Amino acid sequence: MDDLYRENILDHYKHPHNWSPPEPELTDGALEFHDLNPLCGDELRVQLAVGDDGRIENVRFSGHGCAISQAAASMASDEVKGMTPAEVLRLDRSFVLDLLGIDISATRIKCALLPLKVLKSASLGDVVAWEPDTPQSEQPDDAAA
Repeated sequence: MDDLYRENILDHYKHPHNWSPPEPELTDGALEFHDLNPLCGDELRVQLAVGDDGRIENVRFSGHGCAISQAAASMASDEVKGMTPAEVLRLDRSFVLDLLGIDISATRIKCALLPLKVLKSASLGDVVAWEPDTPQSEQPDDAAA
């Protein structure tokens, strides 16, 4: 089964969705954020076009990086269309990891989570912190507070 997920990751890496170029950048007040993973140099910029109904109508990513970060950005860009920025802010690491569908090593987790970080930062209009190394459900009660 991992082979199917790996093929999907490679397909998104080679043929990313909502990527600029070749897709044109978004203009007219798009929410935007740029960030990088200092550990490996992966770099992403996201633009979110929000419609009059408050929902994300369009997404554009640009940047460079490894197959994991680029594929995660492509997959996430498809999924957030139709969400509100507030809904994007409530997403957690499981959103991206479930999209990728394979185990991600500790050394590659920030690669996988960079797209979520830039999506949330654009939605908030300010930088957000990296997702915790341990999922919320596995953190002790005093660490979750």
